Amino acid sequence: MISLSNICKRYDKTEVLHDLTFSIEPGRIVGLLGPNGAGKSTTLNILTGCLAPTSGQVNIFGTDLLDDPRNAKRHLGYLPEHPPLYHDMTVREYLDFVAEAKGISRRERADAVVRAMKSTDVVHEQNRLLYKLSKGTRQRVGIAQAILGNPDCIVLDEPTIGLDPRQITEIRSLISTLGRDHTVLISSHILSEIDSLCDQVLILSHGKLVAQDTPDNLTGRLKTSAAVRLLVRSSEEKLRQALGVLPHLSSIQIEPGAEANTMSVALAFDGLRDPREQISAALASKGLYPIEIRMEKARLEDVFLELTEDTGEEKEANA
Repeated sequence: MISLSNICKRYDKTEVLHDLTFSIEPGRIVGLLGPNGAGKSTTLNILTGCLAPTSGQVNIFGTDLLDDPRNAKRHLGYLPEHPPLYHDMTVREYLDFVAEAKGISRRERADAVVRAMKSTDVVHEQNRLLYKLSKGTRQRVGIAQAILGNPDCIVLDEPTIGLDPRQITEIRSLISTLGRDHTVLISSHILSEIDSLCDQVLILSHGKLVAQDTPDNLTGRLKTSAAVRLLVRSSEEKLRQALGVLPHLSSIQIEPGAEANTMSVALAFDGLRDPREQISAALASKGLYPIEIRMEKARLEDVFLELTEDTGEEKEANA
């Protein structure tokens, strides 16, 4: 297990991280989210031993990172936002160099490099200079260096940034595969990426942890807990009369539907998980029956915006 306990980081009078505490269970793919300046990169740098905290403890699979950094780091593989590649080396030369730097013995080094190249599908590029590779392939090489030595946890900072759609899909598939044998921690600005890949999500705001849960549980905690879309053959006035009396209704939007003489209705409810039966009963009382009725899943983006939204005091303090 990986745990950060009461981590603080200050630069002069500026506190970047405040009493940050969380843990990551083995075998999870965990997403780290937060707006710019929330402390994500600082958190990853502290977790991987690249930066010392002002106070607090970091424990990596039973080893205190600050007391025994060499052994703690053996459990970690790290891909920074900008991969640490030497562009005048070939892929194989570079990975052999990294394997040596990680302390992998000469006898095991060649096999370790081959395994890393196979896992990231760069074997066919092994004799090419790094500067001649596409950005997506260089990112794969960066991941290959992170998994050299078969560490327990892979830490990836913005692994798909700057890639084209095909490369993004390939890297996401690779991350999903890595998650079968490793704990994976990903920092990303792409919320759909975190939602689709991760078992658990950590959200930072102003250097504090504001949420840690599964994506489904987080979306279930939204203030607006249910959203429903309807298609009904009716007038707007009659729909408002039928639906306006529903309990817990927080908003109603009605506009012409795609089919003739229909209205498309978007309803939002507070504190009500599944209001479809109440909706159907309310419509039936006015002689109306939906052509279509469906629940709309809340998005992780909605949770992110709600949890990281500045209050007035915070905006004034940050001005």
